[in-house]
Amino acid sequence: MTRLLPLISLRMAAVAALFLHLAAQAGTAIVIGGATKSDNDAVWQRVVDEAGGPGARIAVFATAAANPERAAGLIVASLNRRGAQAEAIPVTPRQKDVDWQAHLNDPALIAKVAASTGVFFSGGAQEYIVDTLQPGGEPTAMLKAIRQVVDKGGVVAGTSAGAAIMSRVMFRDAPDNLQILKGLWREKREYDQGLGFVDAGLFVDQHFLKRGRIGRLLPAMRALGYTLALGIEENSAAVIKGRQVEIIGARGAVLVDLSEATSDPRLPAFNLRGAQLSYLDRGDRHDLATGLTTPAAHKLRDQKIDPAAADYRPALQFDHYFLDILADNTLVTAMAHLLDTRSPEVRGLAYRVRPRPGDLAPELGFEFRLYKGPGTVGWFSNALGGDDYTVLKVRLDVTPVRMAAPLFTPLLPN
Repeated sequence: MTRLLPLISLRMAAVAALFLHLAAQAGTAIVIGGATKSDNDAVWQRVVDEAGGPGARIAVFATAAANPERAAGLIVASLNRRGAQAEAIPVTPRQKDVDWQAHLNDPALIAKVAASTGVFFSGGAQEYIVDTLQPGGEPTAMLKAIRQVVDKGGVVAGTSAGAAIMSRVMFRDAPDNLQILKGLWREKREYDQGLGFVDAGLFVDQHFLKRGRIGRLLPAMRALGYTLALGIEENSAAVIKGRQVEIIGARGAVLVDLSEATSDPRLPAFNLRGAQLSYLDRGDRHDLATGLTTPAAHKLRDQKIDPAAADYRPALQFDHYFLDILADNTLVTAMAHLLDTRSPEVRGLAYRVRPRPGDLAPELGFEFRLYKGPGTVGWFSNALGGDDYTVLKVRLDVTPVRMAAPLFTPLLPN
């Protein structure tokens, strides 16, 4: 009997994973990278449209917000200006004058959520969402009502913290990219169980380029066993229907594929070889099942950049070494630079000049090597008013390096 228990547990886990996978396919998930501007019609209107258009009933949860009343009010107003009938659901642990536990279990509120055609989660601290709706890993009646909305084809949307909870496992409280690269990784601290509204094999992250979160995403994927992830930039969103992804909003998202990546176990720190990165810009579509990307229509009418083509004419002429690859938007700048120069590779560093208290290894840094490989290709367009690139299948190696301490010393007078 005892020998059967592990098998039963494994089968139950497999069934549960399959259920999550199927549930994630029924509706639409709109994963917003955070810092969503009120005038971003592409994102706000899409939420309303996916919820049914004018008159769509959208339940707004500001559960994660430090100021839930204000956060919910702004979201409700943005949705209602686009034709929705949005309403705040006062399940807000951080709002002192609200009996949120009573609201969490209120049959009338639960029924109202279940009857909605859309659900929207605010930003803030994502641990409040999972600890409130899924305490101890067990779904509450309110969470089951939210899942009903998705199961019947509705939309679940979330920005920032509300985006973090979309995958099966999520970052819980992991603001320090370098510490995670150096090995800081604890359950219920840096990571936790998410709510699993997207495909079970996809990991999502937000504020991705602005905050250099490739530094935390790569080691997290390796530790959690993910081979596919999507890092979504601020004021942008990924609309995910089953295994189809569409990027909308102001910028884009980085698709990370580790299916062919390897690590050297002999090295005493995180390392990676053969990762594959693609930058999907606004208007681009990607099929997670086939791996095929379709650039936005205006990109297809414009300039394709294929380093393997006989007529390849890169626009950029100079090599560049990026001294802080985790800086604001530097990763995608490096990817575009690689695509549009003749150089076969671009390198950059991830390190901290002034170590913080508690730094796991002050002298440890990481060199990122981006290089061209089979299928590296892209498109460029300025039709929307900016220098917009789509960059596909750039390879990435990450190598741990020992930094000098101090990195530099002042020159003294002769």
